[in-house]
Formats: sequence, structure tokens, C-alpha cells
Amino acid sequence: MTIQRMTLGATAAIVALMGSTALAQDAETITIGGLATLEGPFAGPGEDGLRGVELAIHEFGGEIAGHPIEFISASSDGNPDVALESARRLVEQDGVDILVGPLSGSEGIRIAQYAKEQPGTTFLNGGSAAIETTLVDPAENFFRFNTEGAQWTAPLGKYVAEERGWDNIIIVSEDYSFPYAQIFGFMATYCEAGGTVEEKYFTPVGNNDYSSVIAQLPIEAGEVDGMYVVLGGSDAVNFLSQYAQMGGQLPIVGGTNVTDQTVLTTQGPARELLPGILSSGPVSDNADLEAWQEFVTLYQDYYGDEGLPSPSLFASNYYTNTKAALLALQEVEGDLSGDHEAFNEALSNLEFTSPTGTVSLNENRQATAAIYINEVVQQDDGSLALEPLERIEDVDQYLGLEREAYMDLGLPSRENPSCPS
Repeated sequence: MTIQRMTLGATAAIVALMGSTALAQDAETITIGGLATLEGPFAGPGEDGLRGVELAIHEFGGEIAGHPIEFISASSDGNPDVALESARRLVEQDGVDILVGPLSGSEGIRIAQYAKEQPGTTFLNGGSAAIETTLVDPAENFFRFNTEGAQWTAPLGKYVAEERGWDNIIIVSEDYSFPYAQIFGFMATYCEAGGTVEEKYFTPVGNNDYSSVIAQLPIEAGEVDGMYVVLGGSDAVNFLSQYAQMGGQLPIVGGTNVTDQTVLTTQGPARELLPGILSSGPVSDNADLEAWQEFVTLYQDYYGDEGLPSPSLFASNYYTNTKAALLALQEVEGDLSGDHEAFNEALSNLEFTSPTGTVSLNENRQATAAIYINEVVQQDDGSLALEPLERIEDVDQYLGLEREAYMDLGLPSRENPSCPS
């Protein structure tokens, strides 16, 4: 676990904060903590997530209504216990006013419950996307301005069944809450459209050897139409590399993280399998949306070669949640008195344009926003990017169902949902 205190990473931002020194004598500093996975298989996504926090603070000039912004980062490794330890240090020792994070699904569930113990701190999600974080007994001071895992994948299930004609698939997935959400959303519409799932294969996070799993999979299409792979970070790269090396030929549909820029920039055998993969999620690299193009330009101008060719899903999500905090702070002129009462109310009622379009919150403080169906394409310069095939507006937490009908589906798990052949 690492705690790092900083003003902002880039010289221009530091200058902006130095210009606020005189203001600091009259207005209290507002401290934002950024919590992300900087160790383990999701270290790459975590690093880009914190770029998103830093970028949002930079965009506001490092201050809100005369209040200088201080940014402190903390790391976890995808483990909820480690994430909680880091969050406690940020809140209880470093005294952050606002915490943005974490990144991984099970971490988010833990941090949202911790938020209930700290009414004097406001928590905004980073990139974590497990369903339970905001659906089950939500904390009144925890806000998620990014959509979650089931929202990301629900449009893809129907698309695969109806547009690609896939009737029977297998699933390979990491074994924790976020992939369960991805499978839940995908299967909700895939099964309804007549598709079946032959088998699910679960592997632990941080697995380096997928040979035993791959040995159980069909080598080529015939027995099944394809494979839905729900892995992230180095797990996705390792699996795809080993699958390619062992001669696997099944067509692949990807979970959202499989086709993120943190994976698309990889080199080696995995790269051979990435072009043509379908996926879905809130980000599409080649989207013509003005807000997205402005965000890409801001990211590239600020980070240059230090960043990825295009902002990752995690940079976008952390940026969106941080920008929400800054917009609400602007609305209340930096007033965090009374356990952040006015600030939290401003967040609850906030609607704004994120890099992927308009975002608003429901009664659980969970985002409703647009989702893309994408295909991985190789561009003229040889880089890989997500090409949008379809954009679905206003995907809500209940996937278009009434709340009661959605709750009757139960929480996602290894077994739920199920649509066997």
C-alpha cells in the first residue's frame, strides 16, 4: 500500500496551485483522496484511473471558489481488505474531505459500506462496477457517476444473439463480483433472445497459468458458436496470449475490460486475437461525440507520451466522478459544513455532460448514461481501437425493468443467471 501526497503531477497544474497561495490564507484547502489499484493485475488500469482524477482537478485550475485543491493518492491491489486499509488512512489519518475510488468491484462494495461510518466525508466511486455497491443498502454519502458492470453488457447479449446469430456460448471469467455483474447483464438479454450458455469457467484474479482452463475449452467453433471472455488487465492479456499459443480458434466476445486501452496496447500473441472482438461499455475510442473528443484532446495534451493513445475506461470513469465532485463543490462554493449536507444534496441532483454524454443519478445515487456496442479495429497506424457499432441512450440500473421485477432476478453469482442448453 502506498500513500502519496501531491498538489498535481504536471508543472502547469502546480503553477495554478501556486497562484492560489494567497487564496489559501482566506479559504480552507479541500483535500481529495484518490484510491486505485496500483499493484497486481489491475495496476495499469489503476494508474490511468488516477490520471483521470488529476486531469479533472487540472481542468478546474486546482481550486474551487477560492479553495485550493490538494490531491492525495493511495494504492490497493484489488483486495477489499487492502482497499479498506488505504481508505481508512486517507480518511482517518490524512483527513481527506472527498474520496474518489476504488477501482475493483469487490473493493467498491467494501468502501461503500465503510462510507456509512464516515458521514463527514463524501465518497465518489472511481471505476468499480459491481452491482451491489449501490443496489444493496446504499450509503447516503456514496455516489457513483459511472454506470456499472451489468449496465455495460446488457445491450451486447441481445446484439450477439440477434445480429451475430450466436445460439450457444461458453464463458471464461475471473471469479469475483464485477465479472458476475458483467455476465449478469449480458445473459439477461442473451438468454431472453434465445441464447444458451453451455458452460462457465471461473479463474482466480491474478492467475498466470490458464493452461488447465484452456485444455477444457473447444478448440474451434462447431460445438459452440463462441466464447465470452470476462477478464481484465494482465489477466486478460495472459489468457489471450496463452489461448493464441495453444491454437484456440473460437470467436471471442469480450467483457468491457478485455477491450479497454490498457489491454489493446499490449504486444505479443494476445494482440493477434483482439481485432474483430465485440464488446460493450461506456467508452468508444472512435466515438464522434464532441464531449468525448474534447476529453481525448485534454488527456493527450496533458499527458502526451506518458498516457495511453486514448483514455482508458478507468481514466474516463475516475475523471467523471471527480468532475462531478468539483461541479457540486462549485455549486455550493466549497461549503462542506454540516457533514457536507449541501454538497451531498448538490451531488444527488447533479446532471452534467461527461466524456461519454449526459449522466444523472437515480435514487440509489447510481448513474444512468449511454452505452456503446463496439468492435475492436486496427487503425492505419497499426494501433487498436474501439469502433462504435451502436449507441444505446439512458441505460439505467434496472436495465429497463421496473425495480421490483429487477430485484426479483436476484444478485449475480456464479450460478445466477443461468440459461442452460
